[in-house]
Amino acid sequence: MSKPKKVMGQSAPDAAWLAQVEETALEPELEIVDPHHHLWVRPGHTYLMPEFAEDLASGHNIVSTVYAECHSMYRRSGPEELQSLGETEFVAGCAAMAASGAFGETRACEAMFGRVDLTLGADVRGVFEQHLERSGGRFRGVRFSTAWDPDERINNVAPEPRLLVSPAVRAAAGVMSEMNLSLDCWVYHPQLDEVAELADAYPDLTIVLNHSGVPVLGGPYRDKRDEVYQTWRQSLARVAERPNVFIKAGALPILRAPDADKSKPPTSEEVAEAWRPWLEHCVEAFGPERSMYESNFPVQKLWCSYVVVWNAFKRLAAGASAEEKVHLFSGAAKKAYRLP
Repeated sequence: MSKPKKVMGQSAPDAAWLAQVEETALEPELEIVDPHHHLWVRPGHTYLMPEFAEDLASGHNIVSTVYAECHSMYRRSGPEELQSLGETEFVAGCAAMAASGAFGETRACEAMFGRVDLTLGADVRGVFEQHLERSGGRFRGVRFSTAWDPDERINNVAPEPRLLVSPAVRAAAGVMSEMNLSLDCWVYHPQLDEVAELADAYPDLTIVLNHSGVPVLGGPYRDKRDEVYQTWRQSLARVAERPNVFIKAGALPILRAPDADKSKPPTSEEVAEAWRPWLEHCVEAFGPERSMYESNFPVQKLWCSYVVVWNAFKRLAAGASAEEKVHLFSGAAKKAYRLP
């Protein structure tokens, strides 16, 4: 797969490169809730409602979306623990723009999960209350990213190991459970048992595992694909035994056949085949009722278009029943994020 171009030191989608692969949306009538996307202004890359609306209009029936926190539009001043309120206010504004109809029929940003420092412990309640107020009823919970690995070759998101199950975070999770808020988790595959541990501690807390449980294939895990797959598969199955955990299937590397034309982006057939062993196990382990496909846009746009990624999911779900497709493409997301 060709690398995305670099703009001012950061990756940005290459529209001309993506345009080399044109596809028509499969099953265009199938309702989709996109449960994981971002909106941002980054160096060399702006992805706001106009850009998102263009992708939403590419042929799939996207009826609603859930905004995923990404450190957008934080306040520049005030207490540090309240600066992320800027992102929640920003999302409320984007949702109002979408509701006007000026950007199509999709109920974009109908719900959101933000970023709150859960190391505040039980003191986090007041911060949650402010997010709920500022969001206009759209705030459903937070993503607390605790991805960590002891090998220095791995980019650590968290500053320390086992942060997800630390006493302070567990106390905050208890508050979330009481307030009917959900917790999105971003961990690396060796940490999956921590998700199960937290799910056991708070069985009434809805937990959403991001990005297929993030099987890591770089650094110390390079050239150990089969070993990683087996470890990830077994760990994921243990997490799936907890009925309060959902999974988002997607956002994985796209490994292509050696003879593929790497000068062009992958087709939906190539994406589906690259992801098949991983995503099929996600659905097998959690069941369609707790599995949802995610676009992860615009991050995924570095490698394929919006129409291609959803076509890939539809190819993967080709053998599912009509009822199972409802769960995979909209029902699980509606349940996890309590959409109307």
